[in-house]
Amino acid sequence: MHVIIVSIVRTTISFIVLMLITLFFGKQINSHKNYFNYALSITLGSFVANMGFDVNIKFIPMLVALSTLILGYVLLSYASNKSVWIRQWVAGKPTVIINNGQVLEERMKKSKYTIDNLNQQLRELGIFNIEEVEFAILEVSGNLSVLKKEIYLNTVKKDLSNSYSRDSIFPTEMILEGKMIKENLKPPYDLAWLKEELERKNVKVAEINYAVLSTNGELYIDTFKDSRGSVDATS
Repeated sequence: MHVIIVSIVRTTISFIVLMLITLFFGKQINSHKNYFNYALSITLGSFVANMGFDVNIKFIPMLVALSTLILGYVLLSYASNKSVWIRQWVAGKPTVIINNGQVLEERMKKSKYTIDNLNQQLRELGIFNIEEVEFAILEVSGNLSVLKKEIYLNTVKKDLSNSYSRDSIFPTEMILEGKMIKENLKPPYDLAWLKEELERKNVKVAEINYAVLSTNGELYIDTFKDSRGSVDATS
């Protein structure tokens, strides 16, 4: 009888602890959008299960270990927000699978991703012909993000007002958290072009939170000051 009561108390406390953790970090942990959150959610479940059901394990040391795990998560999350390198190491990086309609087999091999996986995920997105795809990115979460070729895109009102057509380009990050990503600055969208765009829009690199070259060749800029709003620069 004593064992049953102890088990009930441990399970109740463990459930309350889990609910508190979910309340504060649920969106990040449950999203499973990167390796770290995925590993943490599994480890967290194991901790709570042992705390609740395994009466042979002392409860307080397990609670301390769980608290240490959560503290480590908080510290690493804070560090990843401050450092792009740490964030990429923790969360991983997406992989381009199709670029300009060409399947990149070498990158697929490095990602342990087969053509069968690609076709399956394309079908799940309603694409049964791989020739329709201009760009495809394998996200860290395992999901596939796809941009169709212009000829296969659905027509929107904006298209009806444009008499010209422009080839799609791969979206490229130019500035991240006030720092240029120099390896992404390639002709015709090189350093000189970027400086000219920023000067024309009267904005400095240090003021920019995020700048990306969109698929239509336009530079999207988001500054640190939200009140200033976003700046769209036409290339």
